[in-house]
Amino acid sequence: MATGSSCRRSAPQPLPLLILLSLLFAGSGKANVATAASRPSPIKNVVVLALENRSFDHMLGWTRRLLGLPVDGLTGAECNPNSTTTSSSSICVSADADLVVPDDPGHSFEDVLEQVFGTRNLSAAAAAAAAAAQPSMSGFVRSALSINSLLSSFVMRAFRPSLLPTFSALAPSFAVFDRWFSSIPGPTQPNRLYLYSATSHGSTAHDKLNLLLGYPQPTIFDSLAADGHDFAVYFKTIPTVLFYRRLRSLRYASRRFHRYDSAFKAHAARGTLPALSVIEPRYFDLAGAPADDDHPAHDVGNGQRLVKEVYEALRAGPQWNQTLLVVTYDEHGGFYDHVATPTAGVPSPDGIRGPPPFFFRFDRLGVRVPTIMVSPWIRKGTVVGRPEGPTETSEFEHSSIPATIKKIFNLSSDFLTKRDAWAGTFEHIFTELDEPRTDCPETLPEVPFERPTPPKENGWLSDFQRELVELASFLNGDYMLTSLAQETRKKKMTVKQADAYVRRAITGFLQASKQAVRLGANESAIVTMRSSLTSKSSSSSP
Repeated sequence: MATGSSCRRSAPQPLPLLILLSLLFAGSGKANVATAASRPSPIKNVVVLALENRSFDHMLGWTRRLLGLPVDGLTGAECNPNSTTTSSSSICVSADADLVVPDDPGHSFEDVLEQVFGTRNLSAAAAAAAAAAQPSMSGFVRSALSINSLLSSFVMRAFRPSLLPTFSALAPSFAVFDRWFSSIPGPTQPNRLYLYSATSHGSTAHDKLNLLLGYPQPTIFDSLAADGHDFAVYFKTIPTVLFYRRLRSLRYASRRFHRYDSAFKAHAARGTLPALSVIEPRYFDLAGAPADDDHPAHDVGNGQRLVKEVYEALRAGPQWNQTLLVVTYDEHGGFYDHVATPTAGVPSPDGIRGPPPFFFRFDRLGVRVPTIMVSPWIRKGTVVGRPEGPTETSEFEHSSIPATIKKIFNLSSDFLTKRDAWAGTFEHIFTELDEPRTDCPETLPEVPFERPTPPKENGWLSDFQRELVELASFLNGDYMLTSLAQETRKKKMTVKQADAYVRRAITGFLQASKQAVRLGANESAIVTMRSSLTSKSSSSSP
């Protein structure tokens, strides 16, 4: 076979095929990997969909016992103590996760410290001592108790495969990664930044200044563009990739962003998807337009419908035989996972430390998250564990995406940071077959509508949603208006109001960008909206 057993575990194959493979690929596993990797990549289009805040065990932990897929999943014996003073009382994992949870479990840097190491002592010294120890993965219940007593059991519940029909169809048909970790032990935005830049530029939490002005680091989008490859962002609410400052330049903002509902399926049907397509789900939960990002307390069923829709659009399109779909989650969202987070040999991307009081060195990863990859070039029933390099300590994490894109398209630029140079790459999973499979399902099972409660569109915003409003306020030129700043800070804006505001803001920003290009503006310039007027930044370089 083209990979070693430590890297990929597949369903048993008929004996004649095994004999044939042994004759064809006699020699060491490493030599076989090199042979596969030396072939030109059959992938010409990569599509990435990053959902929100779910751990591997929470979503896919029961696929081994209930679907027979050989992943590192749950046995039923995994438990967490539910008291800070005694371990005699515990809550154990179960297979009765609900589509909608009552609240949002903690997933800040401090929360993850407790979840992974079992300590609530948040002094810098205690954090450093805990980080030097082996992760116990024992603090999820206690962390949830500090948020909402109802959450203590919810964070230990995992989904039965029958409640996730899309994943239950894709996982055995294509590839599941059961050692894919979030890039840092913290919340959404730092981890999303790693997806396309392999660093969070020192952020471990909400960094308002960088979120507003835009993070300055180069991205995989820049690397693709430098070699003449196109990319596109298909968004439903607002594209979070605009937290990268470079993505706000006229050359990108004027032509690379599209409304998902009007463009994605049309482009897929016409066969005009670019080298890299990023899909951003709906982040605000409304009665007529429910959120499909899987962020608690949003309905997970809607996320299943989105993945199904994306898959079926790609499967029916003329680019199917050259496409790779990556479905992952930004971070675990406070839900339990039993696999210890890696702490050894993880390099800091750029030497930037996190803020006080922890001054995090970015030398350990976050909690394991679900990652499924889909392509007709992937063997059915593939399970990918540890990578076989490029170093002995390398792991699969979000930086693996830009690292592998660099290999797929043979990009001339260097790695973005030390982190993507270290991260495992996955090009071997689609270079093993001599031709694309023809047995891939054309459609996936329907996802039943079973939501027990309606969207809370008149409720207050989550931390992540407030960050999106702040991004919109900067793009719209309202970030200096005291009334809006106070309204957001005091959590007075409802979900419905925020959705309407964000939509107007991103529409205005993109229209202004296109207008500036039509008027002959320097496409290297950054557009800044001020009091409903458009002006370019003084610098022509992003």
